[in-house]
Amino acid sequence: MAEDRVRQQFRAELSRLESLTLGALELVTEALDRVMEAVHHRDIELAARVVLEDDGIDARYLEVHRGILSLLALQAPVAVDLRLVAGLLHVIKHAERMGDQCVNIAKVLPLSGHDPPVHASILDRVEEMGRCARSQVSQAKHAFHLRDVELAKDLVRQDARINELNRQCFRVAVEIGDDSDVREWAMTMMLIARALERIGDNAVDIGEQVAFVVTGLFREFSDASRA
Repeated sequence: MAEDRVRQQFRAELSRLESLTLGALELVTEALDRVMEAVHHRDIELAARVVLEDDGIDARYLEVHRGILSLLALQAPVAVDLRLVAGLLHVIKHAERMGDQCVNIAKVLPLSGHDPPVHASILDRVEEMGRCARSQVSQAKHAFHLRDVELAKDLVRQDARINELNRQCFRVAVEIGDDSDVREWAMTMMLIARALERIGDNAVDIGEQVAFVVTGLFREFSDASRA
């Protein structure tokens, strides 16, 4: 009976840690919403708020990390439970990294000033990248919650769109003209586009953890060594 009670406590704590981890992805989508609003409106004050609120994601990362270490100290999980523990460690780390990318966007935004010379062709693409990245983070969360490998694999399709938009932004920035202020703004947008592209990559990495938890096998959904 005592062993059954310990086992029940273990499963309850593991479930709690999973909820905290997936909740961190919700915090990331909220940060993305705010930072992309800041990009759209050139809102420096809102960008500063994103930087301050990243402490919440960092705190969630530490809480989950410490909770998993404590859990491992109490029991030695095997099979599916062990895969879930390992998967949660990866997912919470990717969530923390995505939060950091939102902070990176917020920090570079003031470099262009309150009234920069906006080039619609780049801004429209960057904003679409933001929407795609948000969709990926949300889909990665649902895929992990549902243990849906096919939904996780579909993240690669969305990530391909982000990558293409990133390339388009680069091409437009290169050909944007000789005005120094416009070129400086374009370079700032490229830094933002790069951060959004990295968020998409992290979402795909979470999808790969879904496949690992379900099957016990790890494989990359896309081959990074190929063009």
